[in-house]
Amino acid sequence: MVLAEQVFGLNIQLVMIIMLVLILILIIGLIVIFKKLQNITRRYYSLTSGKTAKDLESIMLTRFKEMDKVKALMKKYRTEHKGFKGHLDTCYNKMGLVKYDAFDNMAGELSYSLALLNADNSGLVMTSMHSKQGCFSYAKEIIKGESYLALSKEEKEAIQKALTVDEEIERMTNELDEDDIM
Repeated sequence: MVLAEQVFGLNIQLVMIIMLVLILILIIGLIVIFKKLQNITRRYYSLTSGKTAKDLESIMLTRFKEMDKVKALMKKYRTEHKGFKGHLDTCYNKMGLVKYDAFDNMAGELSYSLALLNADNSGLVMTSMHSKQGCFSYAKEIIKGESYLALSKEEKEAIQKALTVDEEIERMTNELDEDDIM
């Protein structure tokens, strides 16, 4: 009788409980897998509803062609951007203006010095002095922020304003940002 009550050296009731627990674990696993399969099947049918495999293939091929067109446009725009950037570096993008009275008998600050510089800080400074006898204008070349000709105090000030215009814009932008915070 010992053989009937024991299996593999264990009590038959213990073996039955272990088997029952394993069966329950397998059933729970099957339920989880079945739910995942249902979810995947639902997604698949929503993706392919009303479509045949041929339709999906044509849609995918159309999208690939569109992506190729977008890549080609991006390459074209990148090339154009490099050209524009090179052109913009040579344009005057910094300006400094100083208005003043050039002569003691004149009022209204009709005289001025205007500095126009590019990204390399090269360009020109124009000075126009107004008097009762007429207007006198001068232009001097600026190379990397310096002139080979003597500069007046107002011309130096105009060049300095042009050189620091980026810093001034940054300061004003930061002030605006701080006002937005408050």
